[in-house]
Amino acid sequence: MMKDTTQILTKLRELMQLVRVRDISCISAYIVPSDDAHQSEYQCQHDERRAFLTGFNGSAGTAVVTSNSALLWTDGRYYQQAEKQLDSNWVLMKDGLTTTPSVGAWLAQNLPRGSAVGVDPRLFSFRLWKPIENELSSSDCHLVPIEKNLIDEIWGDDQPPRTLNSIKPLKLEYTGVTIAKKWELVRKQMQEKKADALIVSALDEIAWFLNMRGSDIDFNPVFFAYMIITKDELLAFVDSEKLPTDFSNHQSENEVQIKVLPYSSIGLEISRIVSTKDTKIWISPTSSYYLTAIIPKSQRLQEVTPICLLKSIKNDVEIKGFVNSHVRDGIALCQYFAWLENQLSLGEKIDEISGADKLESLRRTKDNYVGLSFPTISSSGPNGSIIHYNPTNDTKRDITVNEIYLCDSGAQFLDGTTDVTRTFHFGNPTEFQKEVYTRVLKGQLTFGSTIFPAKVKGQVLDTLARKALWDVGLDYSHGTGHGVGHYLNVHEGPIGVGIRHMPDDPGLQENMFISNEPGFYQDGEFGIRIEDIVQIVPAQSTHNFSNRGALTFKTITMCPKQTKMITKELLTDLEIQLLNSYHQQVWDTLSPILSQEGDSFTLSWLKKETQPI
Repeated sequence: MMKDTTQILTKLRELMQLVRVRDISCISAYIVPSDDAHQSEYQCQHDERRAFLTGFNGSAGTAVVTSNSALLWTDGRYYQQAEKQLDSNWVLMKDGLTTTPSVGAWLAQNLPRGSAVGVDPRLFSFRLWKPIENELSSSDCHLVPIEKNLIDEIWGDDQPPRTLNSIKPLKLEYTGVTIAKKWELVRKQMQEKKADALIVSALDEIAWFLNMRGSDIDFNPVFFAYMIITKDELLAFVDSEKLPTDFSNHQSENEVQIKVLPYSSIGLEISRIVSTKDTKIWISPTSSYYLTAIIPKSQRLQEVTPICLLKSIKNDVEIKGFVNSHVRDGIALCQYFAWLENQLSLGEKIDEISGADKLESLRRTKDNYVGLSFPTISSSGPNGSIIHYNPTNDTKRDITVNEIYLCDSGAQFLDGTTDVTRTFHFGNPTEFQKEVYTRVLKGQLTFGSTIFPAKVKGQVLDTLARKALWDVGLDYSHGTGHGVGHYLNVHEGPIGVGIRHMPDDPGLQENMFISNEPGFYQDGEFGIRIEDIVQIVPAQSTHNFSNRGALTFKTITMCPKQTKMITKELLTDLEIQLLNSYHQQVWDTLSPILSQEGDSFTLSWLKKETQPI
C-alpha cells in the first residue's frame, strides 16, 4: 500500500531550516540512509528511518530531501518495488544505471554554491561519506554531521523502541573455536600492523568473535554492541541486562575475561584511547563516520578488520554444521514442494503467504532450527519479477498451475545458515519460459563447476553465470553470489560475486561459502532464479596456476531443480552430466533420511524430480 509522505516531508523541510551547525544557519539537503549505527544491511524497527520517510521498505536505498525535491536511490533488486511503494512526492533514482548520477553528483549539480548537506554521522560509513564530501566540495558545498537525527524528531513517540533482547551463548560444539583462540589470531594481525587497538562496530563480527548470538534484528542473530580489542583487554560495549545469566561460565569456557561497558560509552572510550600520544587505532572504513572522526587521521589504520576475513573462512566444526543444516533444510524443502504440487493437482487454494507459512512449519520440525534467515520470497507469476518481493495481504497471489512459482527462502540453525531458491511451473510453461530457465541453469552449472586460481576476486567470475543469457541479449540486475554467515547474517562480507567492485574482497579462498544464484525477470510476468550455497574447495588442475593453487565449488544445497522447465537441446553434454550428477547426489543424500522417517510421499516426489535427463 502506498504511503502519503506529504506531511512528513513538510515537517522535515521545516526542521532543515532550523538546523544550526557551526556557522551554518540551515541545511539545503538532508540525506537519510538505510543504515543503523552499525551499518547493518537489515535494521530493527527503531532504525527503519528511511522506510518511515519514504514508504519504501526494501533493504537498500538512500533518500535525499531538498527544499523542493525528494529522491530515492536504490538498486536493480528494488526498482519495481520502489515504483509501487513511492508516492508522487518522490523521484526514483535507479542506482546502477549509467544514466543515474550518484547522490553526491546530483547534489553538487542541483544545489546552490555554498550549500550545506546534513546527515546523521552515526548512520553513514566513512567509506560513503568521503566520496560525497569530495563531490560536494567541487561545487563549494559541504557535507556536515547533524548529531540530532531529524527523522527521529518527526517520528516522536510513535518510533518503536530500540530492541533489548537477551543474548545467548553459542557452545563450542557449534563454534569450534574459543574466544581466546580468536583473540590470539587477531592480536597477531594487530601486531603485524602495529595497531594498539581495534574498533569493531559490525554486529556480525562481534557476535562471531564473542561466540554469542542475539535477536535484536529480525532474521539476523546479532545484538547491539561495540567492541574494542587491545593486546591486554577485550572491551564489550553492551547493555548489561542483555547478557546471558551464565555469562561468567561463558567466559570461563572460552578462556577469557571480557570487560563490559555501557553501549553508549563507545565514543568516550575511543576518545580516551586516542588521547595517548602515538596510539594507532585500527578501524574499518565501513564503520560510521562518527566513530572514525573521533580518531585523528594520523592515528588511524583504515582497513577491513581481521575478524571480517577470519569469520568468512569457516573452521572444520562450522563446515560440518553448514553441510548438516543444508541436509535438514533440503528435507524440509522437498516436503514442501511435494506437498505444494499435490495440493495444486487436487485443486486446493494455496496463496503465496499460506505457502510460505507451510514451508516454515516444515523447517520448524528440524533439529537445531532457530528461525528464518530472511522473509520468504514466495512469489507467483508477475510477483516473481520483483526480485526481493515479500508477500502481504494486499499483494499476495494464489499459487496456480498456470504461473511460474519462485521461492527464495532460508533458515537459521544453531549449526548453519541456509539460503536457497527454486523455480517451478506446475502446469505447462511457455517455450520462452523454458528457454530462459535453461539459460539461467546453464549459467548456474557453469559457475558452480568452474576451476579458478586461489584468491581471485569474485567479480572476475561473474560473467560465467551471465554468458548464456548475454548470448541472446538478456541479463539480471543483481549479484551472482554473496557470502553466508555461520548461524549469522545470510548476506556476509567481505566476499561476493557481481558486476560491482567489492573494495574489501580479499579473493576467494578455501572454505568460504557463497551463493550461486543467477536469474532472469520478465517485468510484470514472471521471475526465474536458481540458487545454491556452495563451499570453496581445492580443485585438481594440470598446472595448478603456477602453484598459486586451484579452487572450485562444491554445492551443499540439497534440493532438485525442476527438469520439466528445461529445453534439453540448449544444454551441452557436460551440463547434462553436471545436472544428473547433482540430482544423484541429492537422491543419495536425502532418500535414506526420508525412508527412515517413513515419508514415502516425499520420497516418491524426490525420485521423480531427480531422474536423469
